[in-house]
Amino acid sequence: MPMKPLKPCQLRKALAPFDGESLPSKMRRQLPFTGLVCLVMLFIIYRTTNYQYHQTEFEKMHPFETEEDFMADSKKLNGLPRGIVQPRSDLELKPLWASSRIKDDVATNRHLLAIPVGINQKTNVDAIVQKFLPENFTVILFHYDGNVDGWFDLDWSNNVVHIVAQNQTKWWFAKRFLHPDVVAIYDYVFLWDEDVAVDHFDPRRYLSIVKSEGLEISQPALGINSTNIHHKITMRKKTKRMHRRVYDLRGSVKCSRTSVGPPCNGFVEGMAPVFSRSAWFCAWHLIQNDLVHGWGMDMKLGYCAQGDRTKKVGIIDSEFIVHKGIQTLGGPSVKKPPPDLSSSLRKAQRRSAFDTRSEVRRQSTAELQIFKARWDQAVKGDKNWVDPSLRPPSKKKAQQLPRPRPAS
Repeated sequence: MPMKPLKPCQLRKALAPFDGESLPSKMRRQLPFTGLVCLVMLFIIYRTTNYQYHQTEFEKMHPFETEEDFMADSKKLNGLPRGIVQPRSDLELKPLWASSRIKDDVATNRHLLAIPVGINQKTNVDAIVQKFLPENFTVILFHYDGNVDGWFDLDWSNNVVHIVAQNQTKWWFAKRFLHPDVVAIYDYVFLWDEDVAVDHFDPRRYLSIVKSEGLEISQPALGINSTNIHHKITMRKKTKRMHRRVYDLRGSVKCSRTSVGPPCNGFVEGMAPVFSRSAWFCAWHLIQNDLVHGWGMDMKLGYCAQGDRTKKVGIIDSEFIVHKGIQTLGGPSVKKPPPDLSSSLRKAQRRSAFDTRSEVRRQSTAELQIFKARWDQAVKGDKNWVDPSLRPPSKKKAQQLPRPRPAS
């Protein structure tokens, strides 16, 4: 049956509930108040989200600094307009005038190679630098013997940074000149010794493997001809591209499938470490300002791996180096007196001689004990710190444990 059309008066009555003029007066009075409440809620949500965003950005930029410290430092900049403040620097050489550009700034991926050098290793360092400079590396040389003029005959000498300090170590230089805010533009920091051979090493291929494996801390494997291989994990495995752990049941440190931590896994040695930007930020803070030899620090570098060190620390086998193990800092050791020398002359020569290498080793051993004590004290003093390497036993292993016998 077709519907009857509504009359005009009936249509007005049907539409009356939707007409603002017909709403109850109490409801009309509540509408502005409801809108005001919604605006206040939106404002609160915006301020909360904005605060959380800025807090996250602050923690990314200053993970080891409290907000109070940051605000205190910011007050010192109140005399400057905010847009002029530049909190970071770099190690890029800049031209004195526009037509004398030293380096192309178009490339975005930059890396840093830092090496302590002495003039006696000039040939070897030359080979290293020539491998790295073509791959968009900035190179900084730390001259521990004071001799800089002897390097100026090399073609690349004017394109690298030279820093001189007599008889200082790699870690002394790194702590003072490789601050995270200075090297923040570099994706990776190579902090190498001068006595490594790079005949079988290519920086580009190396970094390609590091990125594909997600490594934050790494080092090239040591070839079979290397001198003074202290840890089996650093030895090259010919059939592998890279490895993260080693299995070895010989020696004082036994590495089995259940071993967790260095030097069985999550470990690199101090002669040729490579750090990502985030890992170096952490490692720089780990370096003790007064302990210049860095002994013991390699055992703790895994804590800077930005996650699980068993996955984010590795040794690259396909791109390996040969460590020559040349002791240069402090000079050569005192030679033993000839056997035909009389006992009185031998004793006199031994008293007059000053064995600098022995003194360096003695100082290094003393610093190792100090570093261990500081670590233990820091762990004990920080009640909120939890060692990420201590894994609780899995449920399966816990079920396999024998139950205690009841007392008889």
